[in-house]
Amino acid sequence: MPTWKDLTDADPSHSQNYARRWRMLAAQGKDVHGEARLADAMSERHSRILDAGCGTGRVGGELARRGHEVVGVDIDPLLIEHAEHDFPDVEWVVGDLSADDIPEGDFDLAVSAGNVMGFLAEDGREPALRNIFQSLKPGGRFVVGFGSGRGWSFDDFLTTAQSVGFQVDSTFSSWDLQVFSATSTFLVAVLSRPGANLLA
Repeated sequence: MPTWKDLTDADPSHSQNYARRWRMLAAQGKDVHGEARLADAMSERHSRILDAGCGTGRVGGELARRGHEVVGVDIDPLLIEHAEHDFPDVEWVVGDLSADDIPEGDFDLAVSAGNVMGFLAEDGREPALRNIFQSLKPGGRFVVGFGSGRGWSFDDFLTTAQSVGFQVDSTFSSWDLQVFSATSTFLVAVLSRPGANLLA
């Protein structure tokens, strides 16, 4: 499967089209905040949240609006420009989850929406999960969703996550927590970094 960089190198308008699509959906009144609602529900007020693969800031910006301290990281500078324009009070960083250190760290929660995992290069999958794992405080959680057919099977994803230290807490087939089964075509996984409970 092509990585995000493969797509943008092949079609320089890809990022703008992606950003335009989400703006259009929001303008049409579509629900574009399901992922943010779940991440918000999983978090204490004023939590530190990493938006891993933040794109235009759709999820992280909504979480910041709900009172959380958000840092967003994305490999695409153009999408980061959109995020900075729309949510200027949030920290947005151009970075490669697979290769670059995640800024700050000590996050209560990380969220990765929009099929980010499916756009990682195969040799960057484990490093990206390790970087996200290390950015969390002990007891911190990672909620991540992506669709099937993107070259990374759900079983392999969960096995790789466990190999870097994550505990698999729950799996669902949608961001509104529908039951996950062997025939599900979408995975939302709640992973945690073992350690102190966030409420302790």
